[in-house]
Amino acid sequence: MVAIEHLDWPREETMDALQTRARHEIVKLERGLVVLEIIVGIGPLMGLVGTIIGMITLFGSLSEAGLGDSSVFAKGIALALNATLMGLLVSIPSLVAWSYYNRKVERMAVEMASLCDEFLRRQHRLRRERKNA
Repeated sequence: MVAIEHLDWPREETMDALQTRARHEIVKLERGLVVLEIIVGIGPLMGLVGTIIGMITLFGSLSEAGLGDSSVFAKGIALALNATLMGLLVSIPSLVAWSYYNRKVERMAVEMASLCDEFLRRQHRLRRERKNA
């Protein structure tokens, strides 16, 4: 619609208006990707925090129970490993989704640029042909 509204403008100005509108549309498409990107970054960090908490719990319990109680040791290690696992279970699918949608937005942007360029070339060629006829 932007291109049609600005066809009477010089070609460069029409292209600028169209590119500005295209950038706005790409920003809208990328809006939800930021959330996935944040989750991808935070997931492993939350797992690391849980691992550290598990290790702190482990060593705190060992100081009270001593090295003879292996169940205390196992609980601390299990807590640390569960936290790491949860962080990875959140971040890995988020990374896959982010990569997929990021590439999709990139492909759409390239396709949109190609279509807009082709449209403008055809419209300006038709305008030249009408002037010459």
